[in-house]
Amino acid sequence: MSKALLKSEIDIYVINKVRELRTVAGISQADLALALDLSVGFIGHIESTKYRAKYNLSHLNKLAKILGCSIKDFLPDLPL
Repeated sequence: MSKALLKSEIDIYVINKVRELRTVAGISQADLALALDLSVGFIGHIESTKYRAKYNLSHLNKLAKILGCSIKDFLPDLPL
């Protein structure tokens, strides 16, 4: 299976946006995993193009609280 099929364009956009905001906030994958009550490995799988793992709406809601932003901050202004 090609890597392009593992995650959609919008999934990749959201994941990259979360990574960007997480990095700016100085939050490691381990700290984020703890705050989300997920494993560090799962966060690593989300941020890798090799795995299907991705954030769901519940994760995004919690991430917005953790990062002090709106869920909208993880989404593009226009459809991809």
